[in-house]
Amino acid sequence: MSAPVRFPRFFVTTPGPCPYLPGKTERKVFTELNGNHANELNEALGRIGFRRSQNVAYRPSCLDCKACVSVRVRTDEFRPNATQRKILRRNADLVVSACRPWSTSEQYDLLRRYLTTRHPEGGMANMDDMDYADMVEQSPVQSHVVEYRTPTTFGRLGELVGACLTDQQSDGVSMIYSFYNPDIEERGGLGTFIIMDHILRAKAAGLPYVYLGYWVNGAARMQYKTRYRPLERLGPDGWELFDPDAEG
Repeated sequence: MSAPVRFPRFFVTTPGPCPYLPGKTERKVFTELNGNHANELNEALGRIGFRRSQNVAYRPSCLDCKACVSVRVRTDEFRPNATQRKILRRNADLVVSACRPWSTSEQYDLLRRYLTTRHPEGGMANMDDMDYADMVEQSPVQSHVVEYRTPTTFGRLGELVGACLTDQQSDGVSMIYSFYNPDIEERGGLGTFIIMDHILRAKAAGLPYVYLGYWVNGAARMQYKTRYRPLERLGPDGWELFDPDAEG
């Protein structure tokens, strides 16, 4: 009788153009998440720099570059700065709810508006409603969609202005993908508010970390992640506190 499989099988993608740094080549190592222990495997891999996409956990494994660095916020020590406090006050009336990971047309319409305005040439620009449904619903781990709505008026549900696909972990939450209405000027900073809301809610629940994915030094579109301090990065010797301003 053959022994049971204890460890996942890992695969490597074919190298392709890097979406963050011009002239660089991207390669990923990945494995499937399935079975009764998908949650435990996802958490274990998350602590060593993997991210989840549907039922796959992946991590950069580039031959000539180490720019992608996993980062997470220490929730207990997080203190909003003056600008962040202003954004919190401005959006304090939003109604926040954690929904089961089921896609809706309202969410997809909001995603399309976000992508068209903020990332018209990004890798998700051509995502259709079925692609979005797969992103949300094909989750083998404990996850939910956090919705942000304007206040209920006259018994009618408020407008959906933001959403985030989020994984629940024993040591915190992992923000998989967030999007919002970029055209509401009076609610400027919705993206910042969504991240801070995750940090403050995790802190209130006694969860020490919010995982933000990869920070890429030199990629302007990733610099927003450095606004949330204190920030830890995953290095050769494990997670460590670091100052992004000192990276040059």
